[in-house]
Amino acid sequence: MPSWKRLFIEEQAKDYFIKLNAFITSEITAGKTIFPPQDKRYIAFDLCPFEQVKVVVIGQDPYHDFAQAHGLSFSVPKGVDIPPSLRNIFTELKADLNCQIPNHGNLEQWAKQGVLLLNACLSVEAHKAGSHRNKGWEIFTDQMIKSLNEKKENLVFLLWGNYAKTKRHLIGNQHLVLEAAHPSPLSAYKGFFNCKHFSQTNEFLAKHGLEKIDWQIR
Repeated sequence: MPSWKRLFIEEQAKDYFIKLNAFITSEITAGKTIFPPQDKRYIAFDLCPFEQVKVVVIGQDPYHDFAQAHGLSFSVPKGVDIPPSLRNIFTELKADLNCQIPNHGNLEQWAKQGVLLLNACLSVEAHKAGSHRNKGWEIFTDQMIKSLNEKKENLVFLLWGNYAKTKRHLIGNQHLVLEAAHPSPLSAYKGFFNCKHFSQTNEFLAKHGLEKIDWQIR
């Protein structure tokens, strides 16, 4: 079974990643603030080893305001206001599994249980949403999805919103793919609320002899 480290080494030797690295370095050298902090950029992988992945939640960009992004899609550190999309995720969790809405938005508990909280881009310039798109991150994260698809069985992929749904072609039929509207306040009422993805995920995991995710954030 491959590890993230081996996959990283393979990708980081490729031309696109060398260019990506040079771009980020030049941005920092120019005095721009980049989120998340460098030591948090790959934390989704650190907290959720390849061998332990059971569920993949695909986001787009890191949060671009101060103190929000810490390397996990949709998640924010404790002490930071819960963003609207994450608040809607918690609302759906309560409706689906009667999980109590927590007083913080740190999703590390999910990551440590095998939920890979993966953004398509792993960096962003402060206050400039989408500023690091099409610089190479998508190639890198697509390769991580492809590797999971090829090397593992019975994963659950949660594709929320139109962007996440563009990753459907990377995923084979040996996995469960659940699609819904994005949990953003602009679209949550168009199919995210009442999607019951959390209970469906646990039913699928149990059916295949895997431990359910405890979705309750504490």
